[in-house]
Amino acid sequence: MLFGGRLAVDFANTPSCPGIAAREPSWEELVTFLEASQVVSPERGANLLGLPESDPQSAAKILSRANRLREGLRKSFGAMVRKERVAAEWVGAVNEILRITEGHDELTPNGAGWKLEFMAREGGVDWLFAAVARSAAEMIAEGAQARLRMCANPACSLFFFDASSTHRRRWCSMAICGNRNKVSSFAKRHGT
Repeated sequence: MLFGGRLAVDFANTPSCPGIAAREPSWEELVTFLEASQVVSPERGANLLGLPESDPQSAAKILSRANRLREGLRKSFGAMVRKERVAAEWVGAVNEILRITEGHDELTPNGAGWKLEFMAREGGVDWLFAAVARSAAEMIAEGAQARLRMCANPACSLFFFDASSTHRRRWCSMAICGNRNKVSSFAKRHGT
């Protein structure tokens, strides 16, 4: 479930379960995320699912790098939401991936318009999180203007990009956390 509104936010939320505390994603969950966010094709995703068996060292290296990136993003985004300074060590994982990834920016169709997308060279597996790192770098560079929020549900740990016209979105998902809050508020008011 991609609620974040930006690739790096969705990655920081992986695995995304509204109303549930964050945990490290498994290899399968990372591959599912890469497919769902269209970083890799379903065919490439199917090949990646077999990597832990065919090349366990590469899979372990990628999973470790992905988890460091995700943890750095969660800390960075948390600081941004609280209007605090983002520490250099938190963005280290982003910079690590940006340094090792070769590629270029390219305009790609986006509905009726165009969007700028990073196209990584696919010579190895290091490129898998290049688009996530680029998205994260853009958001961190935006700072307070990034309109990054955390779900208002205290039991939920998901971030989201507030693209609403009023900039007052409160929930990662209105259908899940927002609805839970409304039902709870109604029950408290009406004694049910």
